Amino acid sequence: MQKNSPLEVRFNQVIRNVPDFPKPGILFKDITPILADASLMSAIVNQLEAELAKEEIDAIIGIESRGFIFGALLAQKLHKPFIPVRKAGKLPFHTLSESYSLEYGEASLEIHTDALQKGMKVLIHDDLLATGGTAAAAGRLVKKLQAEVAVFSFLINLSFLPGFHNLEQEFGVKPHYLIKY
Repeated sequence: MQKNSPLEVRFNQVIRNVPDFPKPGILFKDITPILADASLMSAIVNQLEAELAKEEIDAIIGIESRGFIFGALLAQKLHKPFIPVRKAGKLPFHTLSESYSLEYGEASLEIHTDALQKGMKVLIHDDLLATGGTAAAAGRLVKKLQAEVAVFSFLINLSFLPGFHNLEQEFGVKPHYLIKY
């Protein structure tokens, strides 16, 4: 997205900063006000589609939970399958698991063992890139299923944190994002 574009201005007008969430010292970028604005959601999905349509992908992964929202909408726009990656214990079938560190703790993600086929090229979407731990865990799950991470996509990149660099270094893929802080 172009700096100071009308979409970026609208985006910045509705993003809510929540101090000390989920723990003291964290300034949480809350995207939920975007969800109350159907025209802004549509504009965001259209922008993602315009910027990512040229990518060679076979499926889109959305990371629980906010990555589900725009990941599923983008998958529909690009006519690609949507695959949820969820927190441990939330998927009903056989799963693979990957643990990772968060900016504020530890967690695990899971994917169904039959979610991807060998060699598939995957776009991984989440709402926000901070340290890159969550997205990297999803990327490692993709690799465990012998598929390839083709693109990481985010609404927001917290550029003062090392997520962009961490993902680029581990996966050799420059993350895509709409806006950075």
